[in-house]
Amino acid sequence: MGAVDLVTVGEAFEDLVFLGLARLPRPGEEIKTDRFLQTPGGGAVITAVAASRLGTCCRIVSGLGEGAAALLRHEGVEVHNLRREHEPHAITAALSTRRDRSFVTFNGVNDRLEPRFGAAVRREHARHLHFAFYPRDCRRWERAVVAARRRGISTSWDFGWNEGLVRDPGFPGLVAALDYVFVNELEAPFYARRRSLERAIDHWREHARNTVIKLGRRGSRWVSPSIDVSAPAPAVAVVDTTGAGDAFDGGFLDALLRGAGPAACLRAGNRVGAASTRAPGGIAGLPARRKRS
Repeated sequence: MGAVDLVTVGEAFEDLVFLGLARLPRPGEEIKTDRFLQTPGGGAVITAVAASRLGTCCRIVSGLGEGAAALLRHEGVEVHNLRREHEPHAITAALSTRRDRSFVTFNGVNDRLEPRFGAAVRREHARHLHFAFYPRDCRRWERAVVAARRRGISTSWDFGWNEGLVRDPGFPGLVAALDYVFVNELEAPFYARRRSLERAIDHWREHARNTVIKLGRRGSRWVSPSIDVSAPAPAVAVVDTTGAGDAFDGGFLDALLRGAGPAACLRAGNRVGAASTRAPGGIAGLPARRKRS
């Protein structure tokens, strides 16, 4: 495959989103809604679509169902589909209120993808590689990140919430090798093993090249040994927060690859993340396509 600006690598899901819930159901309780959406999702998918709509030339490496692959191609994203014939794609059911959400997932082909990711990444040609999955062998991925840097490719990772990472002795090395780590306000102290966000920020400043902390309604913050910049989030009428963090990543990376400074990258991420919450699912609310420059 030819060179692109951004390659996203990670799991994909067929999202079944139940919207407009007054609250999440208690154990044994059924809550009904007349609002429902079926849409492709997953961090690699949403980040790629968000960046592509902003004009970044993107490719995704994932295990995709036919519908998701077709949507991505329609969005201008090149597709490297690792799902083999007869392998089931992943499905996530999301229960969404205005302020909270819960998920149940059938992981399907995603459980088989990590070795395939490694082989695919070694052949990728891009300016930047963005990872969005739970790495089960951090030391292996540290070596892959270092190899990418030697080829002139920068890297980022959005780990999401995965409790196993804090027990992996290779996790600190992977974090230190990456150019950018994306975490939210709950993940930042959890992965740093600190009790407060402020203490966690001190940890990230010392142990990562660049950490981007997503703070929801309070915006975002970029922390590094030499940078500490924050940007406020725009106020929007929230419909559904599914995928907002991944949308932020797409906006941030698009700005970064255009040469924007830290504050501008944060503002771009905030704007795209906030826009994604104005419609159900992770894709429908993303800003419309902009012509590539």
